[in-house]
Amino acid sequence: MTTRSTAQSLVASVERFIPAPADRIFALLADPSRHREIDGSGTVREAKEGSQQLTLGSTFGMSMNAGFAYSMVSTIIEFEPDRRIAWQTRPVQSLPKQVVGGRIWRYELEPRDGGTLVRESWDITQEKNNWLVRRMRSKAIDAMTKTLERIEHVVAE
Repeated sequence: MTTRSTAQSLVASVERFIPAPADRIFALLADPSRHREIDGSGTVREAKEGSQQLTLGSTFGMSMNAGFAYSMVSTIIEFEPDRRIAWQTRPVQSLPKQVVGGRIWRYELEPRDGGTLVRESWDITQEKNNWLVRRMRSKAIDAMTKTLERIEHVVAE
């Protein structure tokens, strides 16, 4: 596992070599109904109805719980099959929208002999109040590390 950070801690990345083909990993990431299986933060509950296989510009809703229930809607902002997928999240409720929103979760896949190098990034450069969210950086790194472990476990089955 490697950890990288850039832009004054506004982007943090974790990477892991996973002994599985990129297309299998990408298919898992592009299916919101399976995100709970791989969520290392423990906050993802389930994809909202109407969330489908993802493509550029599509949106999906997610029920979340971090000690309290809330919902997020995400828009796919980067999509290159079997190579890269990123979504930008925003809360569904109007009051939190004024405080938070704009965080980007990005996965980059690099095929290698015997598997794929997977990089997950937490990018808060477009977050409404990144000064507030920045305090969650170490938690995000821990969660991403667990997520990549879970991805490996799921695609290795």
